[in-house]
Amino acid sequence: MNLEQIHTFLDLCETRSFNRTASRLGVTQSTISGRVQALETALGCKLLERSRAGTELTTEGLRFEPHARAMRNGWTVATQAVKGAGNAAMAMRIGIQHDLLGDQVAQWVKAVQGAVPDTALYVEADYSAQMCADVRDGQLDLAIHYTPKPHPDLHFETLGEVGYVMVSTEGADLSDIRPESYILPNYAPAFSTTHAVLLPTLSMGAVSSGQNAVIRGLLLALGGSTYVLRETARDLERAGLARLVARAPRIEQPVYAAIHLRNRHRGAHRRILRALRAHLAGRSA
Repeated sequence: MNLEQIHTFLDLCETRSFNRTASRLGVTQSTISGRVQALETALGCKLLERSRAGTELTTEGLRFEPHARAMRNGWTVATQAVKGAGNAAMAMRIGIQHDLLGDQVAQWVKAVQGAVPDTALYVEADYSAQMCADVRDGQLDLAIHYTPKPHPDLHFETLGEVGYVMVSTEGADLSDIRPESYILPNYAPAFSTTHAVLLPTLSMGAVSSGQNAVIRGLLLALGGSTYVLRETARDLERAGLARLVARAPRIEQPVYAAIHLRNRHRGAHRRILRALRAHLAGRSA
């Protein structure tokens, strides 16, 4: 039994297709079949049943799946632990939603460093789906994001909220906002749903984006109206580039943390989550 076989089995658990798994892993179907056969021989049981209808897990396969995930994650955690920490006691890899990081990366890093001062940190910006997958597979220790992607190996907690407000280069009141020049923000599914309920006539913008920096750039280049983070709105208003729109509702976007289920009670992770809640509360004050 080896990690290549484990990884192949777990990919088949997702695709339920030898053909799709072969394509995703860049090998032939016969290679996939050989890995599965070797794994089944090592375990002494049948893990998968193939038929014209597709591939299904046997009872033994269903029982083995969570153990296989734990084995893969354990190996990833072990390899991460021996890399790149220098003189620090441990290393942690943290992913943060693009909009949250922005130009405030130093504040986020300081918040985490205060919670785990003897830890070497790796911080990157990404999107919710990829970060959840990376936490699940052990590539990240923690993700701070907008949209949880439920999975048996993941644990999610709410950290707080960030506020988005409407700004405009054209009007000062909601009644002045023109749909034809509105830049539609799509920051997260929850945001888009709230936006559609509160502002149905402005939910069909000709131009849209899901990133605060891009939305800001479009607003300055094209003019019009849109939603940006409250901090961005303040900067635009101070610079005389846009105005806050009166009577436009503020939209709150929940922020979540994703950690691997096995880490949900670990001291370092709990300290980081407490520090991040305090950091978000300070941003909202």
